[in-house]
Amino acid sequence: MAKKYVLKRTGRADLSNRSAPVNFVIDYEHELNRAQYEAAIAENGVFLLIAGAGTGKTRTLVYRLARLVESGYDPSSILLLTFTRKAAREMMNRAAGLLDSRCSKVSGGTFHSFANLTLRKFGSAIGLHNGFTILDQSDSEDIINLIRGQINLGDSKKRFPKKDTIYKSFSLSKNTGIPLEKIIEDIYPHFLEFLPDIIKITDVFEKYKAKNALLDYDDLLIYLSHFLDEGAAVAHRFLKGIEFVMVDEYQDTNKLQSDIVRGLASIKRNIMVVGDDAQSIYSFRGANFKNIINFPKMFPDARMIKLEQNYRSTQTILDFANHIIDSAVEKFPKQLFTNNTSGNLPAIVSATNENMQSRFIVERVLELREEGVPLAEIAVLFRSSYFSFDLEIELNKANIPFVKFGGMKFIETAHVKDIIAFLRVITNVKDLISWYRILLLHEGIGPKKAQLILEEISKYGLTNLVDITKPMLPKVNSDLENLFAFIKKLTGKKALPSDLSGQVYDYYYPHFKSTYDDHNKRHKDLEIFLNISENYNDLQDFLADLALEPPNESVVDISATDKEKEFLTLSTIHSAKGLEWHSVFVIHAVEGFFPSSQSFENLDTMEEERRLMYVAVTRAKQNLYVSYPMNIFDRYRGVTFSKPSRFIAGIDESLAEEWLLEE
Repeated sequence: MAKKYVLKRTGRADLSNRSAPVNFVIDYEHELNRAQYEAAIAENGVFLLIAGAGTGKTRTLVYRLARLVESGYDPSSILLLTFTRKAAREMMNRAAGLLDSRCSKVSGGTFHSFANLTLRKFGSAIGLHNGFTILDQSDSEDIINLIRGQINLGDSKKRFPKKDTIYKSFSLSKNTGIPLEKIIEDIYPHFLEFLPDIIKITDVFEKYKAKNALLDYDDLLIYLSHFLDEGAAVAHRFLKGIEFVMVDEYQDTNKLQSDIVRGLASIKRNIMVVGDDAQSIYSFRGANFKNIINFPKMFPDARMIKLEQNYRSTQTILDFANHIIDSAVEKFPKQLFTNNTSGNLPAIVSATNENMQSRFIVERVLELREEGVPLAEIAVLFRSSYFSFDLEIELNKANIPFVKFGGMKFIETAHVKDIIAFLRVITNVKDLISWYRILLLHEGIGPKKAQLILEEISKYGLTNLVDITKPMLPKVNSDLENLFAFIKKLTGKKALPSDLSGQVYDYYYPHFKSTYDDHNKRHKDLEIFLNISENYNDLQDFLADLALEPPNESVVDISATDKEKEFLTLSTIHSAKGLEWHSVFVIHAVEGFFPSSQSFENLDTMEEERRLMYVAVTRAKQNLYVSYPMNIFDRYRGVTFSKPSRFIAGIDESLAEEWLLEE
């Protein structure tokens, strides 16, 4: 009689024999510090890894990946979510170099790439066609523009928001969960009267995408979250195949991404999120600081591990940084420390005015270069792009090459180009390029009409220009007549650049408001432009300094030695996150500028300003200079006395030394 064999097992077989001792190739305990080792060997459960600035977060994640693979887990069952593909590739490559090629088979990528792959395979479980097309931002904006043109907006003479403004508002609403009405009210209050039309456009946009199997970037996350929550048996099987989830930079996640993380942990509950609450600075992109703060509430069984040993900065810089973040209202308390106890105290540098601040940086940069610090190891960081405008001019004068990250170079911003165009026409009435830019700012003047006017200007200058152009342009309006009269009034006028710039500003401002949807954000640039003009006595000199070629556009003129290829880094703090330099200057640490006056009435935004300062100072390895001008020029109030930022005011002399600049 045949012997019976009864099948008992269900699901995938576990061949890893993890109960048996593993002879690890890597000596994890001796290659990592205590906290890093604790994180690297963590397996089952929920973990919150708080990784302070410069504490070896990436190294820790790499070793944890290697450890999981070496422990016998299937690499494809490990999911690593990052904010850039580069970060995921780097971690997997480093883990493969540390262990072997198995680590390169880890499922790693961005939230969006993971969503795309998952929905292609399993989207049908929630009624999504797996042949969907992904729209990039430009595609989405073009569709919105098409819909906008089809909607009857009445006879309103007021300008309707542009396609990119509508898309950004809609996207921010979806990523944060904040109603579109609130987004418009907070960021674009001047468009509130168009709110019903904006909502109508977004409704039609959603229906258009659904009808044509189109998904934008936000939809990828929305549908993935929907699948994880409501994909029933299919989602359950999918989640059972994921043994471990690791999420990098968790402090930068938005509401949708937080929902996805919760969904991914719903079956196995083996998840580690990694981040630093003190470096959450991207709320303008929709990132939610509360995600990392509330993680222990979302997962009450979460175990917290803190990385506090810093491998970047001197202890004096870390003491300064610890002092700044200690006053944060909400935080996970930690104290960064290092074995590098040498180093100078950070300097709080007070300058008489903004131009003196710029000249100090130029001189100190040159001194550091003579001391053997390469330009590539020096950075100037700022809260907002326009803070560096005066410095850019001084660096050009001193022939110090620089590259700028975050925002645009001074004369590359469209609204600053506009105002410079007026000043150039005043000094040279036949500057046709500048005329063309000015003419297009005026209602009813398009490229063809502008070209006709330019031909007359090239022949006759400003002489009786209105009379000459009327036969060609029967509908020459009062707006254009006012322009010609305004230019004629200022041409040849003996006046200071600040006076001429002020008059141009007054004329230009209505056109500025009607041209740029985000004029409320751009406005500060114009004020800074007027401040810079105060440093000059001659308009030609002012324009000449502004027109100096940016160094990175003339690299071919620089000889090929390594030293001469170096560039000083100018960067917004947002763009500098994750980077480091030997010597760092943090400029314009003035109350009302950093922190911004717009943050004064909101605790959350004020706290983000504090974290921004913390990120800035923790970029420095050896030298840190935080500077502020004691006098700020305001066009309406003249020169006003400024106060140092609350983040550095009254700081103990044991933490920083004060430098007072003198001529």
